[in-house]
Amino acid sequence: MGMGNAPVLILREGTKRDKGKDAQFNNITAARTIADAVRSSLGPRGMDKMLVDSIGDVVITNDGVTILKEMDVQHPAAKMLVEVAKTQDQEVGDGTTTSVIIAGELLKKSLDLIDSNVHPTIIAAGYRLANEKAQEILKGVAKKVSLQDEALLEQIAETSMISKQVNSSKKFFAKMVVDAVKTILDKDENGKYTADLKNIQTVKKAGANMEESELVKGLIIDKEPVSPTMPKLVKNAKIALIDAAFEVKKPEIDAKIQITDPEMLSKFIAEEEKTLKDMVDAVKKAGANVVFCQKGIDDLAQHFFAKEGIYACRRVKKSDMERLGKSTNASIVSKISELNADDLGTAETVELKFVGDEQMTFITGCKDPKTVSILVRGGTNHVADEVERSLVDAWSVVKVSIEDGMIVTGGGSTAMELAMGVRDYAASVGGREQIAIEAFASAMEIIPTTLAENAGLDPINMVIEMRKQHKAGKKYAGINPFTGKVEDMMDLNVIEPIRIGQQAISSATDAAVMILRIDDVIASKSAPAPAGGAPGMGGMDD
Repeated sequence: MGMGNAPVLILREGTKRDKGKDAQFNNITAARTIADAVRSSLGPRGMDKMLVDSIGDVVITNDGVTILKEMDVQHPAAKMLVEVAKTQDQEVGDGTTTSVIIAGELLKKSLDLIDSNVHPTIIAAGYRLANEKAQEILKGVAKKVSLQDEALLEQIAETSMISKQVNSSKKFFAKMVVDAVKTILDKDENGKYTADLKNIQTVKKAGANMEESELVKGLIIDKEPVSPTMPKLVKNAKIALIDAAFEVKKPEIDAKIQITDPEMLSKFIAEEEKTLKDMVDAVKKAGANVVFCQKGIDDLAQHFFAKEGIYACRRVKKSDMERLGKSTNASIVSKISELNADDLGTAETVELKFVGDEQMTFITGCKDPKTVSILVRGGTNHVADEVERSLVDAWSVVKVSIEDGMIVTGGGSTAMELAMGVRDYAASVGGREQIAIEAFASAMEIIPTTLAENAGLDPINMVIEMRKQHKAGKKYAGINPFTGKVEDMMDLNVIEPIRIGQQAISSATDAAVMILRIDDVIASKSAPAPAGGAPGMGGMDD
């Protein structure tokens, strides 16, 4: 007996499913849309984006990862490209726009190949081979850089700032950034340098020109002394870091104290006073004249500190306490009575200064400051935020340049060198993978193409001119967006750490391969809104 043609339901009702080329086409289109969104912000002539979130907060930036983080991306394939930018940001701190653009272009090239019936696994295999070759070529064109090449390190910082708002003051900031990174460097037993960027602290304050930003070898704490009668300046500071409250502790258990006559009350108050006085005396006895306390300081204790001429701040952030410990060589003490002279840190001055209309504590003149603070100024809060983002990029690239000791040139020159090298390599591979490797080589040219487009130049003419010069052996030839000509990037000091390219190419390849290998997208229907929910809060099909 026949079963008839009853449909067999395997997936939940309302599930959306794309298969085969449809799935690949949708995923690639979504990922390319993300790449196109940041494309116009690449390079010195790139434009900024204004991002407004659901509550109306505005961010103005051309920092790739910031743009993508602020965008509320829904499509799963597009989210993978956001991941590429985040990884690039964590590993290198710059080159986020580059990595996303390359991933988008690799996917665009693969779409043409899929249309020509080249199987996605062959494209993926070709891309992986091309990536290995590209990494090899990168090492071949790289030059060495060492900690002593201060001018070169400043150029690296400047290159990362060319496309940002701080471009007009890049020399001023580059000096500051290199100085900051050199201050926080550590050397391990193998003689390798490492820098923990957590030891660079930024304090933002709007209302002044960005060139009024300053580097403090030490710390800026966003606190003022607890009492106005305390000194505003302490020279030869002996600093105590205390993770305990200068308050009378309540007992752990429920206790009741019955006071029956006035004498008992005055005794009780006197005892409380004595306890607080003993705490302050313990600090004085240890020889401290500055106290940073992570917890609270009772009003009476404030009075005793002021009387002794001790500069005391309360409720200091844990991260600031740790930085203070590093900078001043102080130990953080949890029991006030056990504080002694060995636990104290030292600094030449602890001073209360006005920054704008706020008061902040500056700790300077530390013997071996392993932490630095940068006071970031800007005409408005948006400008100060963007200055800070630019500085984070700059000190990240200086850090990785010192750690890796290798640099390459920018302006699309390295990308063109990779395109040429990978294209030559394709011929030696043969087979169907050769087509994918050639597509990879063409995809590398998206960087000079985009730089030319953003500078208002003819991208085809620029790329042809670059190919010609690279063929003639000028491996540093790149686009100068200001003159509109192809020039030697090494002479123009447009340089960046090798890690930007390495990471951008490998993470872009990984993301492209992962998206390419998906041939079936099964999306569940989103859950309906709970009963009584607000109108318009339903699923995706509203």
